[in-house]
Amino acid sequence: MTVDTSKSDSPKVIAEGVDEEPSASNERQLSGVQHWVLFAFCALFTAFHLYSLNIDPMETWAYRLLHIGGALCIGFALMSSWRVDKATSAPRIDILQAVALTVGLAGVVWAGFCVAYAFYGREILGQEMPPDWVFARFGIPLVVATAIGIVSAWVFRSGGTSVHWPDALLMLCSITVIAYLLFHLEAFRLRAGTGFAEINYLWVSLCGIALIMEMTRRVAGLALVSIAGIFLVYTFIGPWLPGFLHHQGYSAVRGISYMWKDSGILGAPIAVSSTYIILFITFAAFLSASKVGDYFVNFAFAVAGRARGGPAKVAVFASGLMGMINGTSAGNVVATGSLTIPLMKKVGYRPQMAASVEATASTGGQIMPPIMGAGAFIMAEITGIPYTELIVAAIIPAVMYFITVYFMVDLEAVKLGMRGMNDDELPKVRDLARKAFLFLPVLILIIALFFGYTPIRAGTYALLSAAVVSWLTPYRMGPWSVIKALELAARMAIQIIAVCACAGIIVGVIALTGVGARFSSLLLGLAETSQLLALVFAMAISILLGMGMPTTAAYAVAASVVAPGLQELGIQPLVAHFFVFYFAVISAITPPVALAAYAGAAIAGSEPMRTSVTAFKIGSAAFVVPFMFYYSPALLMEGTAIEIIQVGVTGVIGVFLLASAVQGYYFGRLNALFRAVLLVGALCMINGLLVTDFAGVVIAVGILAYQRLVVRERPPTPAEQSAE
Repeated sequence: MTVDTSKSDSPKVIAEGVDEEPSASNERQLSGVQHWVLFAFCALFTAFHLYSLNIDPMETWAYRLLHIGGALCIGFALMSSWRVDKATSAPRIDILQAVALTVGLAGVVWAGFCVAYAFYGREILGQEMPPDWVFARFGIPLVVATAIGIVSAWVFRSGGTSVHWPDALLMLCSITVIAYLLFHLEAFRLRAGTGFAEINYLWVSLCGIALIMEMTRRVAGLALVSIAGIFLVYTFIGPWLPGFLHHQGYSAVRGISYMWKDSGILGAPIAVSSTYIILFITFAAFLSASKVGDYFVNFAFAVAGRARGGPAKVAVFASGLMGMINGTSAGNVVATGSLTIPLMKKVGYRPQMAASVEATASTGGQIMPPIMGAGAFIMAEITGIPYTELIVAAIIPAVMYFITVYFMVDLEAVKLGMRGMNDDELPKVRDLARKAFLFLPVLILIIALFFGYTPIRAGTYALLSAAVVSWLTPYRMGPWSVIKALELAARMAIQIIAVCACAGIIVGVIALTGVGARFSSLLLGLAETSQLLALVFAMAISILLGMGMPTTAAYAVAASVVAPGLQELGIQPLVAHFFVFYFAVISAITPPVALAAYAGAAIAGSEPMRTSVTAFKIGSAAFVVPFMFYYSPALLMEGTAIEIIQVGVTGVIGVFLLASAVQGYYFGRLNALFRAVLLVGALCMINGLLVTDFAGVVIAVGILAYQRLVVRERPPTPAEQSAE
């Protein structure tokens, strides 16, 4: 089959390059031999995961350790400690750097030799354990090498076309740490975190934690690293803290080595990143190779572009689809917002509004089934609830969220008299309909899940179908394209692996100190005063823990701290975890640390803080819907068909009233008083009771009658437009 891609016959497209992964300011563009070595390692890293997941499973701890170690090596090769000029190489090594390099290299070479000799003795000489001298002076040299590598990467300038020597040193340290843990795997599993832990466990665990936190800082910023650092300090200062923060305290060996148990770094977040997340990131890379992302966005323009304020509605649809797959709100804003934000500005949206719509829609992708930005997989791992039940439960809340955002942008368009895009500016639906088969990989994923296949098997089938479907497009995936997709998947996975490992440190501290149980007692005490007050407090903590953090890490931490407390209040596990999940997700658009909104503001050229406030308003439904879970579990498909239909219908009415109150437009402009009354009507829909629903409907009908019978619509004054 041949496809004519000549210019005269090609359908009009708006989106091109949406699938391309944007590079960070500190990401290197390696050249020459280093480029090809890293390329091969990345492709093999992804292939190793696919092989282990589908053909020959490994021992769990060993598999997770290799997952972390490989990610650290790739990460230190790719990501500089600071911003780099991608066209320059590193400056020459001076005397000070030469001394630091010599000392650091000596330390890691000795530590690496010790581990290599131990493996040689076991595998070749048949020695169960090496002679005492092998590990007698192993730990301190490794700690010195790790410290020199991290500090030197901070101090000395790095180039953008080759691996900096401190990062090469950190790669060797990462390999040594993982190799030591693999050699002592059985003993470490039994002794780490106990009074029988050896001193070398402290040094290796400490180096591993430092490497993970440094990599997390490079790929995700300081927010998560700072929180993890605070929790680590809390491990040792508990005896001097008051109230529910008090605990007995732990020795350095016990406290630090415990972090590498399967209740810490090797726990649920890494369990998910090494299985579901790496698989679905590979799925996204295969979709990228066949340009499915471009098709999604062009299809959205063809369907919604003609509507008033069309590009904003396109952003709601397209960013939700893309955000569902790529697992990061801010990253999706950069990927799709570079296209949608300028077009929104073109049809009349203010820069602040354009950036906010994109940020809110991209954030909503994290709650959109069936993938939910990997959040559903972590929730399934933590709660034990089947994955298919979780994605079914997520349908109505996700629809309500996106309906609210749609109403927000539509009402803004009505108020400002916006138009849609012209036909000659848009792709034709009939042209894109011929390529509807590009939706097949996502459909195959959903169908396979509901036929009872595991997420891993369903994801693998979807991945393979993406390669097959590409043969019906100009972007056919041959062997070389498959290898490039595998390489891209590894690069895309580095951030999420580092973030999950760092979140595991926090989870480990919570498990070791028992602070989660004491937080539950605090919530119970608040609930005796007011259960609503306890929920509001849980909301605030979930948002606070999630600020500045990627979705997966934000939810993993909130699920460890807040969700058990909600369950102690008698709330069902499904409701409790969705409650904290929603608030962890929307921390990306909640001031003052609203990463998704700030990413949109950078593209739109708007003021970041005002943009975050506007995004907060547009996404306000996400602050209401979790309380609806509590009052109306039927919203999560927990109830009879009649109950589910009732809360679904009244919920949609409620979020429409909420959007109208926020925008000040409800079949006409509203003054402050009527906006407040309409907001009360929207909140009446939360409880799910017939009485409150009836009250909300009465308010809605009453204000509508007033608008139709009393108020005559007039165009906004310049002062009103500027106030908006």
